[in-house]
Amino acid sequence: MSKAKWPTRYVAAQAMSGKPRVLFFTRYDSYDAWEKDVTATTKNTTLSAALGRANQADGELLDSTDQNVLTYNEELSLRPVSDISHMRFLEIWVAHVKPGHYREWAELNKMYKAAYEKSVPDGHWAVYEATFGSPNGTYLFLTARKSAAELDRGPQDEKATMAALGEEGMKKTDELFAACVESSETQIFAFAPQMSYPPDEFVKADPDFWKSKPATTTTAKAEKKPTAD
Repeated sequence: MSKAKWPTRYVAAQAMSGKPRVLFFTRYDSYDAWEKDVTATTKNTTLSAALGRANQADGELLDSTDQNVLTYNEELSLRPVSDISHMRFLEIWVAHVKPGHYREWAELNKMYKAAYEKSVPDGHWAVYEATFGSPNGTYLFLTARKSAAELDRGPQDEKATMAALGEEGMKKTDELFAACVESSETQIFAFAPQMSYPPDEFVKADPDFWKSKPATTTTAKAEKKPTAD
């Protein structure tokens, strides 16, 4: 991709919990933009051939691959971070909503978001809804972290949010959660610059982290030892 100077960039994140895996995130402004990128890649025979060879090599190493299309949900998001160039970790909470219970889901999010926004001034997350590749009703809450130290504040932030909800609010959110959420899980990932093809602005903002480092090789030199006549 770099050799072809391809304009479409992606960021990789490696699992620190759960099954060993790597997620690759590519952003498009529209489905039309996605289609044009795929078409242009296919027409570039040199690039498509190189990607084909890379995918073939990957196939010998991978347990499985999966592809999902996610759509940003502004209403459910809270102060999303637009610049992740200085972020190191990505916390992902995935919720599967029961069919026919989206009204309860919307009410649950409205209550929790309001309480969290009030009690955790710097709290933030971006919400994406799975549109293709996952069961309907799959929502991903993405929270980028500058350091693992932010995870230590989790219990404190949750306690403050519960206090903001109050006893009646906590009871109501528990009821709503039980009514509309089929299952949920939380995983933590670390951004992986060595597997990313990051935007130029990322490299410019934090070159020590995002800039690709050339591979180093060590050459062993044989010493000529004297021999006896």
